[in-house]
Amino acid sequence: MVRTQISLSEEEYKAAKHEAGRLGISLAELLRRSLRTILPADASRPWMRYAGMIETGDPNASRTIDDVVYGQKD
Repeated sequence: MVRTQISLSEEEYKAAKHEAGRLGISLAELLRRSLRTILPADASRPWMRYAGMIETGDPNASRTIDDVVYGQKD
């Protein structure tokens, strides 16, 4: 991980912090997700554009990811 520093206006900072709090993520994660939506996907791994970007609204979704990806077991 590379550390970087950015400058935001007070309004941008407050709005970003509010949105991160609403989503339950850090400001850094909000900014990483935002960048992923505008940067071109790695041509060798185009599916990575979507990795970690799905929201189900279910706080326990990570426990049932196999059901989501592969379908429920019979």
